[in-house]
Amino acid sequence: MNWKALTADHLTEIKSIVATGRVLTDESDRYSYSFDGSFGTFLPDVVIQTKSVQELAALVKLANREKIPVYPRGQSTSLSGGPLPVKGGMVFDLSVMNDVLEIHEEDLVAVVSPGVLTAEIHKAAEQKGLMYPPDPSSSHVSTIGGNLAENSGGPRGLKYGVTKDYVIGLEVITPEGEIIQTGGRTVKNVTGYDLTKLIVGSEGTLGIITKAVLRLIPKPQQTATLMAIFDSLVDAGSAISKILSSGILPSKMELLDQASMTAVEQYEPLGLPVDAAALILIELDGHPLALREEAQQAAELSRAVGAREVRIAKDKKEEAELWRARKLVSPAIVRIKPTKISEDATVPRSKIPEMCERLQAIRERYGIHLVVFGHAGDGNLHPNIICDKSDPDEMRRVEQAVAEIFKAAVELGGTLSGEHGIGTMKAPFMEMELGACGLDMMKRIKQAWDPNQIMNPGKIFPEPGQKLELS
Repeated sequence: MNWKALTADHLTEIKSIVATGRVLTDESDRYSYSFDGSFGTFLPDVVIQTKSVQELAALVKLANREKIPVYPRGQSTSLSGGPLPVKGGMVFDLSVMNDVLEIHEEDLVAVVSPGVLTAEIHKAAEQKGLMYPPDPSSSHVSTIGGNLAENSGGPRGLKYGVTKDYVIGLEVITPEGEIIQTGGRTVKNVTGYDLTKLIVGSEGTLGIITKAVLRLIPKPQQTATLMAIFDSLVDAGSAISKILSSGILPSKMELLDQASMTAVEQYEPLGLPVDAAALILIELDGHPLALREEAQQAAELSRAVGAREVRIAKDKKEEAELWRARKLVSPAIVRIKPTKISEDATVPRSKIPEMCERLQAIRERYGIHLVVFGHAGDGNLHPNIICDKSDPDEMRRVEQAVAEIFKAAVELGGTLSGEHGIGTMKAPFMEMELGACGLDMMKRIKQAWDPNQIMNPGKIFPEPGQKLELS
């Protein structure tokens, strides 16, 4: 595809359209928008900040007419390269669109603009006794628009699902600059194709989300937390299956391997069992009377399959202490080396022990520092590789290891991504999971929606000969 470079005439037209916002052309400003939480630096030609949907739509019409790439961007916390302006062009900074956050209690919905931080939605819903369940760990810094683009998940995905399960309506600017509404404010809506679900998770390649209607649920009355410690990853995997097949459905079920626990203990001693192979953190929610019984049952099931110790939190303070270990994994591991590659290969729950064994073999084969933690209940593991991107030899080994992680996940019946998205980093592996025909069907949808290929080009779909490059 031959995209056009931005000209002085284009800039003049852009500035005439953006009457209420800002047009950033200084190189120092543009460099601030050249990177995200993944790898690579790509300089956009111009950055636009505006709260006006009409101005954004007019800019997209200009981009479509002139074949100029458009890159919607939130807070750029993406770990897969989602908002990187790999073809230059225009970056739309949607983080400034943060004015709308409405909670409609009677309808059990929230109406939000894309720049609202996800944590602010959590807070606003809870003030009304409600809950917006998707809870990515980046919720305090990531925008809801970015969560919608990547179909983000989080620990509560086990019981409550991911972002797409709570989006019932959208306002979207199409690649041709038209403003459309998909879905609505009703929970049940089967009118025609489900464009809402198609757009959520499309990583900005089909349009720009400018408003969303989110489904809310009543907040559970209470929570209970327990920690089960195992001398074997296989036993930990068995405990996960036993608990879930018993009729207990935890709200969260997190796994930490030995390397994760060791890193946390070196960072901030919490008394974690660093000689153990794994631990599982389980959160239950619901009615207080039911929770006591379920917590005891989960503890018994864990012991029956080999847990050497189970701790049940007695109060909120102890709950917070148990979950602190999980929250500290990311800051703990980056103290080991400066570069962190966070993947989210997802496998069927029954394959978690086998995936962990494959990961251990990959760690040894390439001599890399790899830790494993993640959302064990839904098979969404987070293999994190800690390395130093200034060491070319190490980075070559890391690239090979990451490719093998993706291959292992797919071979075990899993997927390249459970919640981080495809972006640029995983595009080279798409055909491995989808097959040539499956990938071609996605390309056809993209072509029908965006014939001039202006909307977030360079994402999801691999270019000929494209390989993973962590530089």
